[in-house]
Amino acid sequence: MDPAPLILVSNDDGIHSEGITALTEVLGGLGEVVVVAPDRERSAVSHALTLHRPLRVEELGPGRYAVNGTPTDCVNLALNGILRHRRTALVVSGINKGANLGDDVTYSGTVSAAMEGTLLGVPSVAVSLVGRGPFRFEAAAVFARRLAAWVIERGLPPDTLLNVNVPTLGDGQPIRGVALTRMGRRRYGDAIIEKVDPRGKKYYWIGGEELEFVEEEGTDFHAISQGLVSVTPIHLDLTNYKSFEALRALQLPWP
Repeated sequence: MDPAPLILVSNDDGIHSEGITALTEVLGGLGEVVVVAPDRERSAVSHALTLHRPLRVEELGPGRYAVNGTPTDCVNLALNGILRHRRTALVVSGINKGANLGDDVTYSGTVSAAMEGTLLGVPSVAVSLVGRGPFRFEAAAVFARRLAAWVIERGLPPDTLLNVNVPTLGDGQPIRGVALTRMGRRRYGDAIIEKVDPRGKKYYWIGGEELEFVEEEGTDFHAISQGLVSVTPIHLDLTNYKSFEALRALQLPWP
């Protein structure tokens, strides 16, 4: 009899987040779930890896570990350390509190956890719930389970992870379906808030306003606006092959 598939779960909201709890519960029926996640919120840390201090791991319960590091640290430590003698079938990161759409993926710790799993050869999925709260994770958890079962059975193309965003709709409004999408683009504006503290010194908040997105069919943003779950395949090769022809004229002298 084949052993139950091993599923690694992580996130960037921290191991005590309601999102990771909901995700862990629904994935339990698919196999053995091991949670290795940051001990606190680590949002927007991108693909940071801790190299200049030791990492501490606290076992909070059977198959549940908190790490004083980034989401990337957690997945790397899990696959190369805690679970190194076992075959991991799937990495699932989330459920994130808030969207990871378009250009957001370059900042996202949630997506970076899945990216680290992909780099280490394990099929990986990132799941985010669009909105700013209050968060209800039921629909995102149900879809995450269905997608996880599909990936465990069929796998993913090489060097490819899936970035999933689930819309938050009003009471009684059902999600309309699922769309395979490409990354959209944001319209960046003044996302810096400048204030003065009680001692007269300036301080700043980055990302203070809700940014708009470019309205284009086929993008993750457009799918969410239509009440659809967005599934975006992201490839690790960042090379812009379409630019080769335009850049062939680039001939700089050397030495």
